[in-house]
Amino acid sequence: MKKFLKYFALGLLAILVCFGITTYPKLDLISGFSAKSIASGHFIDNRSIEIIEQGDNDISLVNKATNAINDARKFATSSVYGIMERKAIYREGLGATLINKDFDESKPYEVPKRTNNTTNLPFPYGNNEPKDTIFSNIDYKKLNAVVANAFDKEGEKSKRTRAVLVIYKDKIIAEKYDTNFNKNSRLLGWSMTKSITGTMFGILQKQGKIDVTKSASITEWKNDDRAKITLNDLLHMNSGLEWEEKYDKICDATKMLFQAENMSRVQLEKPVAFAPNTHWNYSSGTTNLLSGILRNQFKTHQEYLDFWYTNLLDKIGMNSALIETDMTGNFVGSSYGWATARDWGKFGLLYLHKGNWNGEQLFDESWAKYVATPTNTSNGRYGAQFWLNAGGHFPNVPREMYYASGYQGQMVAIFPSRDLVIVHLGLSEKFDFNGFLSGVIGSLSEKN
Repeated sequence: MKKFLKYFALGLLAILVCFGITTYPKLDLISGFSAKSIASGHFIDNRSIEIIEQGDNDISLVNKATNAINDARKFATSSVYGIMERKAIYREGLGATLINKDFDESKPYEVPKRTNNTTNLPFPYGNNEPKDTIFSNIDYKKLNAVVANAFDKEGEKSKRTRAVLVIYKDKIIAEKYDTNFNKNSRLLGWSMTKSITGTMFGILQKQGKIDVTKSASITEWKNDDRAKITLNDLLHMNSGLEWEEKYDKICDATKMLFQAENMSRVQLEKPVAFAPNTHWNYSSGTTNLLSGILRNQFKTHQEYLDFWYTNLLDKIGMNSALIETDMTGNFVGSSYGWATARDWGKFGLLYLHKGNWNGEQLFDESWAKYVATPTNTSNGRYGAQFWLNAGGHFPNVPREMYYASGYQGQMVAIFPSRDLVIVHLGLSEKFDFNGFLSGVIGSLSEKN
């Protein structure tokens, strides 16, 4: 019996050691993802905990978390197996922030000053309902069939589309939402937020306040090889800095999003792995570093917070838009941008019109060409904080398309020569964008 107990104890110890090495570190990230998702979905878009758990959090391992919401104090908590509890707080104007135990919730904080520039005009230059317009060159039956096919039929759970919006010549020609969602639903764009962050540099350059061809001018880099890195290199994900971004494991990206206090410093502290402009490597850390660089362009934190809204989001009537912040007050420019489908569409239209919004030039026309020009070594897949189809990644879709793209199938696709913007928001990495986009294109004839 003693021998049995000895081996049993050793076996149990081995199991515990294995759990500690392989699983326990993941629990912090799992509960962190869950708490942040619950807080954001509930307080930003008024979703119930059930809808969030069955939708946003229906991800392997994340669905193991037990979640709770405190409406009175505006926070959410999550834990796995009753351990590693994480907390995300909601603050009006800043969104939800995943916090650690040292975070002082009583500390005063600044919020962006919002301006509602909405005019008494129909979409897109106002928030009134768009005027009905019938185009003779559109096969509406075919278009509506393509859009309908983008959604799951009753009982299915594969396409997981939440919203589709098609804008042609500034007019909405197709719009559809899944159950529980509508034109007022604010939806997370994930990495589409990167395209917003990049746009801020285009606006600053138009204002003569920055030159993206110059050095990133980061103090910590001035005495090593990183001093050679330019803003252009960072915008093109071509800095050569070390970074790992794989969401099926613990990596630089997951540790940054679900553990870091100051997300702008995570990439900053990485060493050089390659010479600049020789090795394209997708990095959410790079975009958050860019957000930190933007913050340093202003004398005060308040000016930094305001700039994103007064010079872009509110300027073009994206009044539903919200960019969430980290614990130190930096916008999480890599991942945490929210907006309605119509407001994401306005962002696409700004680029379709090469920076001109109802007569005002927010960034130079050349900036639209800049972001859509392939990054060296990306094989035509990436520009400056935008994805491209220049290399034919979607074989049946025009090569001219460039697009903001985010985790689980978020997309704002821009087709310059066709005067077309297509928005897709959903929850599936396996969504057939080639078939969907080519189907929409196929419903439009060349004749205007």
